[in-house]
Amino acid sequence: MLFTSYIELSKSALNNNIQYLKKKAGPGTRYSLVVKANAYGHGIEDLLPMVEACGVDHVSVFSLEEARRALEIKKQACDLMIMGFVDNDHLEWVIENDISFFIFTKERLDAVCKVASTTTKPARIHVEMETGMHRTGFPESTLEYVANKLLENKENIYLEGLCTHFAGAESMENFERVNNQIKNFNRLCSWFNKEKGLIPKYRHVACSAGVLNFPDSSMDMVRVGISSYGFWPNNETRMLHFRNSGFSEDPLHQVLSWKSRVMSVNHVDEDEYVSYGKSYLTNRKSKIATVPVGYGYGFSRNLSNMGHVLINGKRVSVVGAVNMNMMVVDVTDLPDVKVDDEVVLIGKQGDKSITVSSFSDMNNSMNYELLTRLPQPIPRFEVD
Repeated sequence: MLFTSYIELSKSALNNNIQYLKKKAGPGTRYSLVVKANAYGHGIEDLLPMVEACGVDHVSVFSLEEARRALEIKKQACDLMIMGFVDNDHLEWVIENDISFFIFTKERLDAVCKVASTTTKPARIHVEMETGMHRTGFPESTLEYVANKLLENKENIYLEGLCTHFAGAESMENFERVNNQIKNFNRLCSWFNKEKGLIPKYRHVACSAGVLNFPDSSMDMVRVGISSYGFWPNNETRMLHFRNSGFSEDPLHQVLSWKSRVMSVNHVDEDEYVSYGKSYLTNRKSKIATVPVGYGYGFSRNLSNMGHVLINGKRVSVVGAVNMNMMVVDVTDLPDVKVDDEVVLIGKQGDKSITVSSFSDMNNSMNYELLTRLPQPIPRFEVD
């Protein structure tokens, strides 16, 4: 094994999630699968062909760098949209490569109008409107300027979409706030209509939590990230969905599994410290195994004496401090463990599993945070 760990990506799990979420979004709604942050740790180059094979023809990224990577691997028929950062020096490249992108400031709109007047293709823009999150987006007071600017540059700019971003649709404590955002968005869309000569192709506001918790938010297109990969935005959304839908089994299937191998097996006497420092003292004669994955490879140091892995179908504890390049696990109760045995860090082995949610709970973090910290060099392989 060239690398100390590897990631498996399940084709059947990905297709299951996409079809389920498409059904939730409703017929006629375009499905944009969000592959920002290295496809939530799954790997843009590895995942994108699988996404297209599942019938998805629109993907969203955050940055220019992610767009470059996606452009190299995607099929021509698959649309690409940048939701965040593009500096003015690269606007021409984005426009000429037929990539759509968000506009959320007057300065950016002015720059796009200037550059688009010199390109061979029109700029495909999505106007992001401020509806209550107060992060990015045009406030209502600027929409007259935006509309007039677009009308003045209709030959060079194509209004592909109107959009906004929800301020926490995964949590019911934000229920009123998100509903108000939907109302505000629908009201602000009146600035762009047939009578004013500005007809957007798409209105889109829904993320994963929007599709799952706010059915009215799906509109013409949805931008689905975390749930496409088989993870709920949070446990609250999962429990509400189970209660309201009457599911006995999770309709979302985890796409990613993270695995390694046992590097060594050693015996340690009672009352001996294990690994760096004195955070773990054996209370019996113990057998320990080392696994060549540490915080330098995405397994957080915060999981010292807290994390678990699966070996030989059993859940075993991480003991002592997680090192930069390896961890130590207690395998005293596994009589047959040996070097090269499979170690599951995230995923299933036998009838046991370690989900990203449980993994994150141990680390007091989020699904999103843990996934996006998985190092890019870890090899990823497609499996059924």
